[in-house]
Amino acid sequence: MTGWDRDYLANKDEYLKLFDNVMQKENERNVEFLEKNITSIIKRKYAVTCASGTDALRFALMALDLGPGDEIMTTNFSWISTASCISMVGATPVFCDIDLETYHMSIDSIKRMYSDKVKAIVYPHLFGNISDMTEIQNFCEDKNIKLVEDACQSFGANRGGQYAGTYGDIATLSFNANKPVAGISGGGAVLLDNKTQADFIRKLKRHGNNEVLGYNSKMLAINAEFINFRISKMHEWQDKRFRVAKRYDNLLKDLVTIQKVDETVNHCYHKYVIRLENKEIRDTLKKRLGAAVHYPNPISENVMYNSIIHRKDSCLNSQQICDTILTLPIHPYLTNDEIDNTCNIIMATVWMK
Repeated sequence: MTGWDRDYLANKDEYLKLFDNVMQKENERNVEFLEKNITSIIKRKYAVTCASGTDALRFALMALDLGPGDEIMTTNFSWISTASCISMVGATPVFCDIDLETYHMSIDSIKRMYSDKVKAIVYPHLFGNISDMTEIQNFCEDKNIKLVEDACQSFGANRGGQYAGTYGDIATLSFNANKPVAGISGGGAVLLDNKTQADFIRKLKRHGNNEVLGYNSKMLAINAEFINFRISKMHEWQDKRFRVAKRYDNLLKDLVTIQKVDETVNHCYHKYVIRLENKEIRDTLKKRLGAAVHYPNPISENVMYNSIIHRKDSCLNSQQICDTILTLPIHPYLTNDEIDNTCNIIMATVWMK
């Protein structure tokens, strides 16, 4: 059984009650309450919900008036929508390499790839980790460019008490089914402090209110209700995911490479990833575990970028990570026996090499 199945069984009565409540009196107060709930946690002035994290990223770029003629720097190692939203608004993605320890954007690569056309950086907190943002923030301030914080994988994560979603000029969340806080039909949110931009995004997601060209990207009331319930469980579930991660760490630390996490970071563990010595061992282990790879290719190496204008750094680190990374199961309902079984398979495979 997956974490999704076990969550439903553990909270079935509550979910059915939520469903019954919304079906009898569906209204937009559910969505408004969710937006207030998010801002109370993240401490931004506004949260505007929408249909997906991808829409949230696209709307964030549109609210910053980014488009044709602009370049936007981003990582070459993430889920594809981190970069595809840049092309959606007509801007040119500039792919930067990553740090080999944190898997986050490398400040050295950012400096190499900067040009006068660059107007923003889309920076994801990958897998729920948060690196020291000081250099990135200072660089953006020095160059007078916007920092768009892709916090789609890191809702609930914080660094020294400062939550993901509060480091950038504007930030985004995702409630996709695989996220630590998930909706039943996905969902996303834009986090910001500028009322004019927030009002513009509210128009965009409702066909532009017949004032501007917009989109159909509303969040369903029933989805908001389920997300609100899961937010109430967020810290409890995050503690349980942390327990799983620490057990993995202790059992695997001498066998594989683990993502660097600073002591001040409360990681939300959207994913727990390990790196193997080489692609052959990774692929063997992937087959034995039935595991997934996040992510198998640098974003720029996907077929779509054969016809999409972009620039990129050499991104050797990104390719190395893609060739050796593996995602292990992690959710609040994972048992110690299941963790140990996974680790035993890893041990046997690594020792066989």
